Amino acid sequence: MINYQPLYELLTELNAGDWVKLLPNQIEQAFDTDKNGNAASWLATLEQLPEGMASFFDLNTSQVRIGKKADLDDKLQATLLNQLKSYHPWRKGPYDVFGTHIDTEWRSDWKWDRLKQHISPLEKRLVLDVGCGNGYHCWRMLGAGAKMVVGVDPLLLNVIQFQVIRKLYGEAPVYVIPIGLEQIPKETKAFDTVFSMGVLYHRRSPIDHLLELKDCLRSGGELVLETLVIDGNDGQVLMPEGRYAKMRNVWFLPSCDTLVSWMRRCGFKDCRVIDVSSTTIEEQRSTEWMKFYSLKEFLDPQEPSLTCEGLPAPKRAIIVANT
Repeated sequence: MINYQPLYELLTELNAGDWVKLLPNQIEQAFDTDKNGNAASWLATLEQLPEGMASFFDLNTSQVRIGKKADLDDKLQATLLNQLKSYHPWRKGPYDVFGTHIDTEWRSDWKWDRLKQHISPLEKRLVLDVGCGNGYHCWRMLGAGAKMVVGVDPLLLNVIQFQVIRKLYGEAPVYVIPIGLEQIPKETKAFDTVFSMGVLYHRRSPIDHLLELKDCLRSGGELVLETLVIDGNDGQVLMPEGRYAKMRNVWFLPSCDTLVSWMRRCGFKDCRVIDVSSTTIEEQRSTEWMKFYSLKEFLDPQEPSLTCEGLPAPKRAIIVANT
């Protein structure tokens, strides 16, 4: 398991001691093998993974790269491949691990490329990534010079996948904690930059989510928000009556103008839309590492500008704002 002590010490220095008091118990409960039928198997496989054998790292290319194929003999290569595949499905990436290409469902590097030139430099900043999945973007943030990166994600498989990558990488000031944003105490105000990417539309109260994000930021900090949007003017919002692209937990898809209005109402300043992009079946798709249905099956086969429910197909915006 990861040694969280350096994280606890830094958060204490930043006057986030209330959270530090809660974190050990939050982490222990999340890894309780009695609460998740797969947890024991996942953790046992994690223990078997090689450690400290990588001769090479690169966090600044599309694939987070750890080690080279030559670092492992053929037997270890085959064993590692089977171990990595036991954590199916891999949704965020891609990764290159000792020459094994983990071709994830999402080309998460495309999202990173859309935003990296438009945000404040991450050099020496303390960063929070909300809903970080398996931590792909956390590694890219570390590669961009962050002092420390903390990801939060309530899905245990995502956290275990991060632990796998971190063990293969070795000690690093990057952590993924198995909790939701709402479990971080109010007024924590410890982070220089907070990312929330692909989360807002899953929240029943988007305003509460924005306020919770703001509570995590120090004065003058920066929010990077990415979410599903619709075309339209200020005040326009789509609230699906049933599923959206076969997802049950999609609540609010605002227009960009509406989203900016929400953010301003919550006290964010200098809100600016830096990118709006339609999601394509090249960016989100089924692969050998994510064999379930993906975006192609969620769209109308006769009219791909619509979801299978007849709603506007996924379009995502990135908004940057300050406190």
